[in-house]
Amino acid sequence: MGKNLKVFVGTFLALFLSATMTAQEHEISYVDYVNTLMGTDSAFDLSNGNTYPAIALPWGMNFWTPQTAEMGDGWAYKYDDYKIRGIKQTHQPSPWLNDYAAFSLMAVTGKLKFEEEERASWFSHKAETAKPHHYKVYLADYDVTAQVAPTERAAHFKFTFPDADSSYIVLDAFNKGSMVKIIPEERKIIGYARNNHGGVPENFHNYFVAEFDKDFELTHTWKDEWELQQNSKNAEADHVGAIIGFKTKKGEEVNVKVASSFISHEQAQLNLDSEIGESSFEEVKEKAAAVWNKELGRIKIEDEDKQQIRTFYSSLYRVLLFPRKFYEINAQGEKVHYSPYNGKVLPGYMFTDNGFWDTFRAVFPFFNLMYPELNKEIMAGLANTYKESGWLPEWASPGHRNVMIGSNSAPIIVDAYLKGNVFEKDVDVLFEAILKNANVEEGRPESSVGREGVDYYNELGYVPYDVDIHENAARTLEYAYADWTLAKMAEDLGKKKVAKRFYKQAYNYKKLFDPSTNLMRGKNEDGSFQEPFNPLKWGDAFTEGNSLHYTWSVFQDIDGLIDLMGGKKEFTAKLDGVFEMPPKFDDSYYGFTIHEIREMQIVNMGNYAHGNQPIQHMIYLYNYAGQPWKTQQRIREVLTKLYFPTPDGYPGDEDNGQTSAWYVFSSLGFYPVTPGSDQYVIGSPLFDKATLNLQSGNEFEIIAEDNSEENFYIESAVLNGKKWNKTYLNYEDVMKGGKVKFEMSDTPNKEWATEEDSVPYSLSREE
Repeated sequence: MGKNLKVFVGTFLALFLSATMTAQEHEISYVDYVNTLMGTDSAFDLSNGNTYPAIALPWGMNFWTPQTAEMGDGWAYKYDDYKIRGIKQTHQPSPWLNDYAAFSLMAVTGKLKFEEEERASWFSHKAETAKPHHYKVYLADYDVTAQVAPTERAAHFKFTFPDADSSYIVLDAFNKGSMVKIIPEERKIIGYARNNHGGVPENFHNYFVAEFDKDFELTHTWKDEWELQQNSKNAEADHVGAIIGFKTKKGEEVNVKVASSFISHEQAQLNLDSEIGESSFEEVKEKAAAVWNKELGRIKIEDEDKQQIRTFYSSLYRVLLFPRKFYEINAQGEKVHYSPYNGKVLPGYMFTDNGFWDTFRAVFPFFNLMYPELNKEIMAGLANTYKESGWLPEWASPGHRNVMIGSNSAPIIVDAYLKGNVFEKDVDVLFEAILKNANVEEGRPESSVGREGVDYYNELGYVPYDVDIHENAARTLEYAYADWTLAKMAEDLGKKKVAKRFYKQAYNYKKLFDPSTNLMRGKNEDGSFQEPFNPLKWGDAFTEGNSLHYTWSVFQDIDGLIDLMGGKKEFTAKLDGVFEMPPKFDDSYYGFTIHEIREMQIVNMGNYAHGNQPIQHMIYLYNYAGQPWKTQQRIREVLTKLYFPTPDGYPGDEDNGQTSAWYVFSSLGFYPVTPGSDQYVIGSPLFDKATLNLQSGNEFEIIAEDNSEENFYIESAVLNGKKWNKTYLNYEDVMKGGKVKFEMSDTPNKEWATEEDSVPYSLSREE
C-alpha cells in the first residue's frame, strides 16, 4: 500500500470513527429511559406517587393524559384500571388539588357510545406506549389505536381506525360550564371548558380549537345529563360535548390538531398555528422528543445499573413538569397572560400549579443550579402575582388555593436572588412582597396566603397552640426559617435594620423546644407547653407529620438545634431513634389513618416518613454532628429501597417534583438542606459518574470510584485535584465547573470530614 493511500485510509478511518462516535453520542435517547407510569399505582388510601402519565413538554401550559377514572376524579389514571374513557387535556398538579380546564377526546366505532361509562374501552399496558413526548394506546373495543404528541400549548392526535361505516371522535367538554360549536366547512370544533376546583376569577374559560383532516359526515352534540342533540352543531350548558362521524377504511389515519388558550378562541387558534401549523404527527412527536432529550440530557449518568438510570430520568422528568407556564405569545410576539388573580389579560410571565411547602426544599434549588434563566422568569411571574393579587402565592392552581401552610415563597425568592436569578426590575417588588407576608395579617385572600397567625408570631415569637390556629408549631418553625432568608436578602440589599430584626426572629424555633423531651412542642399563649403531648401524634400542632418529623425543621441553624439537645451525642441518638423505633403512630387528630402515615408504617424504616416532605432533609443532619457515615448509609438505603422506575416506584406523594428532586439531588451525591445558603450537603453518590452540563457552558463531574451496592461509604474526596475534607460542596465551585471525585468503600471512614470546620452552614456558627 502506497504512502498516500495509507494516509487516505488512516484519515478516512479516523473520520469514520469520529463520525460514528458523534452519532452514537447524539443517539442517546433519554426519553427512552423515562417511565411516565412511575407512581401511577396509587389511590386515596395509599400513594406510590399519586402521579399520572403527563404527555407534555417541560413546564408546558397544557398536559395530556389518558383518563381511566370518571370525570372529576382526582386520580384520573390508575395503573390497575382496565378501561380508558378518553385522553384529556389536564392541568392537575395533584389529585388533592384536582384538575381545572379539562376536556377530552375519544374515538369510537360501531354503535355510537358517547356517555363516558359506555364509551370506555378495554386496554392493556402491553399495548400502551407512555413516554413524555408520545402516548399510544390500543382501544380494544373499537379496534382503534390512539396517539398524541404535545407542544407547550397544543397537541397532535392521530387515530388509526378499522374498516367501519360508523366511526366517531367524541369531544367531551366536561361539566361545570362548557360550550361546543362544530364548524364542518372548516373541519373544526371550537368551544370552552370552565371546570375548576377554585382559584379562578368569574370570567375563567379555557378556550379550545380542534382541527381535523377529514370531512364530517355527521355532527351531534349533547347537553346536560347526556341528552343527545342529533344533527346539531352548537351546545352550551353545564356539561356539553361534540360528536363528529364518518366512514373509515382499515388503517385509515385521522389527525386532530388541538390547542387551547385562557385568553380567547383567537389566541387558541394562534397557539395552534404557531406551535403545530402544517407539521405532521411524526414531526410534532420528534420535536417533542428533541426538547425532552435536550433537557434530560443536561445531566449525563454513566453506570452499569440500567434500572437506577431509568429511575433517575423518570424522576428528572417529574422535576421538569411544574410549575407550568401560564402565559401565551400574542400576535405581536409578546408574552401575555390571563391573570388567575384578577381576570385581566396582562403582559409578562405567569407560572402556576405549585405548592411551595413542597418545592422550596429541592425543586427550586435545582432550578437555581441547572435552570437559572428559567428561574428568573418564574420569579418575574411571582412579581406579577403580587402586583395582580396583592400577595405572593403559596399554593397556586391556577390562582390562590387554601392548601398547606408556611411562608415558603420567601426562601424560594431569596435563594434565587442570592444566586443572581432575579431580574433587576423585580427585586424591589419581591422584597416588598416577602416583607408584607411577615407583617400583615389582614386582607389575605386565603388562610394559606401570607402568614396565618402572624400577629401572634410577631408578638410572642411563636404561633400559639390554643388560639384555634391549626398546625401552629409547624408554622412557627417554617416562619423562623423564612425570617432567616428574609434577613439574608435584607442584608444583601443594605437594609441593616430589617436584617437585624429577622436574624433575631430566625431563632424563634428555640421557643418551641422542650428540653424535657428534646423535641419541638406546641406552646400555649401563656407560655406553657401543650398538654397532653404525644410525639407520635400526627397533625394537631404539626403538618402531615409529628414532632419526631418536624423537630428537624430548623434548616437555618442545625448547630443551634444540636446545642439545645445537649450536644452531638444526644443529637445523633435522637436521629438514630427515629429510624430504630417501631413505626408507631397516633392518628387521632384525623380520625383515620391518612395515607402519609401508612406509607411511613410499611417500609420498615421506623418513624422515618420519607413519603412526605417535612423529614426528607433529616438524613443529611448526621453531617452536622460529625457522623457523616450515617448519612451515607441511610441515603443509599432510601435511594435503593424506596425508588423504582415502576408504577409503585415512589414512597409517597410525588408533589410537583419534590420527591423526585430529592432523588435527583441525592443520587448525584449532595442535597440543598438550607436553600438560601451557598452549600450542598454531601450524601452518598449513587452512580459511577454524573456530568452536569450547566447553562453557562461549564461542566461539573461527580465521580464515585469503586462504587457498588456494598461500597456506599465515602473513604475520601478530591475536588479539582485537591483533597476535600468537608461534608458540603460550595455552590460557586459547582457553577464554575470542575470535578469532585469520591473514593467509595464498604466500611465507614470515621475520620473523613469530621472536624469542626468540616460541617455545613448554621446561623449560630456564623455569628
